[in-house]
Amino acid sequence: MNRIKIGILSTAKIAREKVIPAMQKAENCEVVAIASRNLVKAMEVAKDLEISTAYSSYEELLADPEIDAVYIPLPNHLHVQWSTKSLQAGKHVLCEKPIGMDADDARALLAESHKYPHLKVMEAFMYRYHPRWKRVAELVRTGKIGEIKAVHSFFSYYNDDPENYRNSALMGGGGLMDVGCYSISVARLIFGRKPFFATGVSELDPEFNIDRLTSGLMHFGTGTSVFTCSTQCYKDQHVKIFGTKGKIELDWPFNPDFTKPTFLKAVIDDIEITEEFEPCDHFTLQAEAFANCILNDEPVPMPLEDSIENMEVIDQIRNSDI
Repeated sequence: MNRIKIGILSTAKIAREKVIPAMQKAENCEVVAIASRNLVKAMEVAKDLEISTAYSSYEELLADPEIDAVYIPLPNHLHVQWSTKSLQAGKHVLCEKPIGMDADDARALLAESHKYPHLKVMEAFMYRYHPRWKRVAELVRTGKIGEIKAVHSFFSYYNDDPENYRNSALMGGGGLMDVGCYSISVARLIFGRKPFFATGVSELDPEFNIDRLTSGLMHFGTGTSVFTCSTQCYKDQHVKIFGTKGKIELDWPFNPDFTKPTFLKAVIDDIEITEEFEPCDHFTLQAEAFANCILNDEPVPMPLEDSIENMEVIDQIRNSDI
């Protein structure tokens, strides 16, 4: 076997527009089925994306013996439930972020995964597979900008659609869960550990009761990270990393235009540099990495323990809100 056959649980927009087309470009993946509670919708998406099989329920898809793995882009409150059911059905799991509703939810999934050590489970933080971010990690790891002292990030977009699950508190919506999780993940990646302390403040939407804006502070002992995320602010993204010997800056670090080159700007020993990276789709790279772990029976690059740490920080910031 040199290709993983993947089924998609849901016809979510991110799956239709981003992840499925990207998986179809991966040499070691084949999207063979998609499921929706609305069979007509599943059939429409299957036709549009040239997927051979459409199912009217997630259970039907999981019962298909030809499927090796599933991708789960369901609303946040369903992530652990359907990841668990997928494992029980003998499927490897790639699940959208955040992995669960809170750290306890994620721990429950980890405990369940221990029953199936031959199956892979991975949270889909796609940005980490982009060559630009791998270069950032290399510059940090090799000490090119010295000891890391601060990581600043911002991630926003505007969405006031009452029908969108990101505006539902019961479904795990809000800025912190949807995009703040990226800022937390980045800070942990750059410092190489989880923070000793995390806090934050939010502004709630009076109708949806979700945080439409959250600013967080994480203390890593030798440095700090601050971020702002929002679901009702003009769209923007940036990350800045400051060390004792230099700095790194990235624009659109999480959702770059896949058709255009991306750039990394840095100052190292007072010398300004700019590095260019050819256009690429980090969703494709993520799919290839996940499939390779299955094919070669290797640990996934983002184990559930890593996902739990991210959820722990989300919990701290959410519970400290003043």
